[in-house]
Amino acid sequence: MEEEIKEEKVQEKRKKKKKQKCFRLWVVLFFLLLDLGAISCLVLAYGPNKNFRNWLITTSMSTMNHKYLARMIYNEDTIQEVLDENTVIEIEEETDTDAIVIGSYETDHYESKYEEQILKKDSDNDTYKIFSFEEEGSTYYITVVYDPSRIHLAMATQPGVIGDRVKKIASDNNAKVAINASGFEDIGGGGNGANAAGVVIQNGKIVWQSRASKWGSGLIGFNKDHKLVLTKESATKAIQNGMVDAVSFGPFLIVNGKSSEINGYGGGVHPRTLIAQRKDGIVLFVVIDGNGNKTGYRGGVTLKKAIEVLKRYKVYNAANLDGGASSILVENGEIVNHPVGYSETGERWHPNAWIVE
Repeated sequence: MEEEIKEEKVQEKRKKKKKQKCFRLWVVLFFLLLDLGAISCLVLAYGPNKNFRNWLITTSMSTMNHKYLARMIYNEDTIQEVLDENTVIEIEEETDTDAIVIGSYETDHYESKYEEQILKKDSDNDTYKIFSFEEEGSTYYITVVYDPSRIHLAMATQPGVIGDRVKKIASDNNAKVAINASGFEDIGGGGNGANAAGVVIQNGKIVWQSRASKWGSGLIGFNKDHKLVLTKESATKAIQNGMVDAVSFGPFLIVNGKSSEINGYGGGVHPRTLIAQRKDGIVLFVVIDGNGNKTGYRGGVTLKKAIEVLKRYKVYNAANLDGGASSILVENGEIVNHPVGYSETGERWHPNAWIVE
């Protein structure tokens, strides 16, 4: 009996030692993985390949509330050095509206598949069409508006107090299609869309004016002839020259058929909302997401890639609107893309929207 008890104690000690060895092994493996992860991060952040560094800095520093992602890793001198290398140089020209001849397109033949995508109308809709495609991990939603006189700027119901979801703005104005327009003050990432950034012109009048948008001092809008105008002149001067609806944002991507110069990751990598017009007057609303809530990854594209896609469709003038979590496309009351805001549906509150009536 005593021998059996001794044997049991020996076995218990062996089991205990085995467990202790296993525990120590897992601890060693855990810290080894931590070390490997830290080394990998250091290599990414400070290694000879600058792609990760440039991507992280330009993307985080071009947001309102996520600059800390860059500042956690890099000092201000490094951040500024990267920003100086990754720039956006806009075309310094006034929009040549005489070059836009509305309705000067033909639909009996198509020079390319891209022209067919634009010019071939849906059989049951002569006002607009929406098509989409995926490329390099992002999804592009392009709204083709054949009659630019149907495009207007619609406001939230309580500017300065609270914004509205784009779906509501569209519903309030019986809009068939709507996209986000102005940027807005976004304290802590939870901005309620009350205060548009910069100037807002509606129906030929200044309806909002605050500090200039940090994303560009330009005015983006339509004149009385329904032509897209991109200008750096004052709101008062723009109205004198015929501007009817406009918002402050940027940068301008294409002016009079000439592309802005995008160096490296200038402007960062984000979901995008773009507005553009061809020489035949057709207007494009372009919303791009990095597959948003479908994959849980924000993603998006550079401005350089955005210009590349716009050029395929013979865009003559184009500008960048508020993007990131603000990018949204609504058709007939339903969200078409996959916005990445913090709400359950991905929607945010906005001060206004471009709509198609």
